[in-house]
Amino acid sequence: METLRDILDAAARGVFPPADGRTTIVPQHCPRDAGVIAFTGHSVVFTDEDPQWVYDTLGALDCDALAATMNARFLAAFMDRTGRTTDTIDVMTVASPLPGEPPLALREIRDPAHPRVVSSLRRRDDVRVWAADGGVLVLGRGIAGRLEAAVEVAEAVRHRGLGRALALAARHLAGGEPVWAQISPGNARSLRAFQAAGFRPVGSEALLSARPRSEG
Repeated sequence: METLRDILDAAARGVFPPADGRTTIVPQHCPRDAGVIAFTGHSVVFTDEDPQWVYDTLGALDCDALAATMNARFLAAFMDRTGRTTDTIDVMTVASPLPGEPPLALREIRDPAHPRVVSSLRRRDDVRVWAADGGVLVLGRGIAGRLEAAVEVAEAVRHRGLGRALALAARHLAGGEPVWAQISPGNARSLRAFQAAGFRPVGSEALLSARPRSEG
């Protein structure tokens, strides 16, 4: 059976599911992550729920079939059934690794109690964090164990190319494998920074995460 990681690895190479309007359902890679990935003309739902429930729920929606997996009603039903939550639908981007050291002075943060480390561990494993003057770069293993990057730039130093430099640094620190980044469509500034650093959009993604225990 094709796994979620198989699909993502192929997408990183530029090989995508057929644009046939269908939905593929695969098991979750781990209990933490469920959700939906939409490529051009083809969606992937990763869940341990009954596949027939997914197909029946999608079929009952009054919307364009190509948009069904990202329709708010389907995502709400998915969250209600699984007791999960989500923040937003992200643009899913990926870039190939680059050789050599990052062209940016970085210092690794090894404090496990650092707020950026703590927040990142809610969604990723093997998290590493680097700081630059005015910015932070995070690398960790997210959906299906893929390598994911996130950057943060202080307001006082924005519009100086630091976000692009941090995103580019992620490619140098990727250890020879593709690096992914998920960005809210409304965050145009971040999208431009990652695209300028060589990340290319390959689809959209809605990650459904288990609710924190405090939420019940």
